[in-house]
Amino acid sequence: MNGLTACLPNDELPIVHRRTKLPEPREMEKGISMWSVIKDNVGKDLTSVCLPVYFNEPFSSLQKCFEDFEYSHLLDEAYQFGKMGDNLMRILKVAAFAVASYASSEGRPCKPFNPLLGETYEADFPERGIRFISEKVSHHPMIIACHCEGQGWKLWGDGDLKSKFWGQSIHLDPVGVLTLEFDDGEIFTWCKVKTIINNLILGKPYCNHHGTMKIKGNRQYFCEVKFKDQSLLERMPRQVEGYVEDVTGNRVASLRGEWNSSLYCKILKPMISEKMRGKGDSLLWKKNEPPADPTRYNVSSFAITLNELTPELQEKLPPTDSRLRPDQRYLENGEYDSANAEKLRLEQRQRLSKSMQEDGWKPRWFKKDGKEGTYRYIGGYWEARDQNNWYGCSDIFKDFSDEYVS
Repeated sequence: MNGLTACLPNDELPIVHRRTKLPEPREMEKGISMWSVIKDNVGKDLTSVCLPVYFNEPFSSLQKCFEDFEYSHLLDEAYQFGKMGDNLMRILKVAAFAVASYASSEGRPCKPFNPLLGETYEADFPERGIRFISEKVSHHPMIIACHCEGQGWKLWGDGDLKSKFWGQSIHLDPVGVLTLEFDDGEIFTWCKVKTIINNLILGKPYCNHHGTMKIKGNRQYFCEVKFKDQSLLERMPRQVEGYVEDVTGNRVASLRGEWNSSLYCKILKPMISEKMRGKGDSLLWKKNEPPADPTRYNVSSFAITLNELTPELQEKLPPTDSRLRPDQRYLENGEYDSANAEKLRLEQRQRLSKSMQEDGWKPRWFKKDGKEGTYRYIGGYWEARDQNNWYGCSDIFKDFSDEYVS
């Protein structure tokens, strides 16, 4: 221990065994030129472009939201530090969590599936002390809402991802606010930064994140983290640096690191945090080791568990859960022809979403907090799961009914 890990009651958490690798592909993949598919879409929003399943990874955007919680232990530690009266260490751990959520994006050559309107994803991870629910709540604009509960905290938010294709790169601009609330009433909010995916046509694709993330608290501290813009002359890409200020505007800590590997802090006024007295730069977060059996999707060990579907779990899920989506399941199993056929079928259904929304369709588990507010979880999901009562949850992955056909 380096003094930055709070004591947590993790001995009370159960042990859950999850899979460590994806299934072996049942078919040989067929290479496709991305340029041949998207050359006519320069300057357009790629969320409306139908790409072959070859360019997807076997996860939905709903599941990608939960991937941010690979390092949820940082929020557990933040909660414990606050309980011990060390609010500076609390915001530093929150900042580490916000930065660590980008670590899994490096080297990911494929895009997630766009969810259908009303599609959901649940994650019940008792071994981590967290549970999560997300839902696609709007088709146009495309908005995903999520809610996660942990040990002494809850985090929620919604997001719309605006994208533009510029030949060799895709620019992704997230819109939406994340809110973290601890049981003692302390609240932090922040927004995600921009992402650019480069070398789509020539060279090895890579992504970079840039912009300034402002983590605003309702009590003692404020944090700003800058994701440096990568340039041709930059010898140290993926850098982040930042600082923490108190309510009087005095800087009390600094941050430095790389969003794909680690984050360090330095207390500028040691008397504020007794645990940090006399220390230089101290490690806040370090990326987990990659899986022993990597795939072409280059996903983390944590991500490999997200689409796992056991018979016991299947009995509990609503018909809207991403794990039950057939094209995604076929892709995970390496059945590429079937995956493509199912993806085309579901994209036909997706085209009806605009008219469904205009006809009064409403999300099942989230409701907008005022006209301009965030979609908030309304409750009831886990109770419905316990009772296996999915009234109001239609089977969105089956053939659409004639009532929506024009």
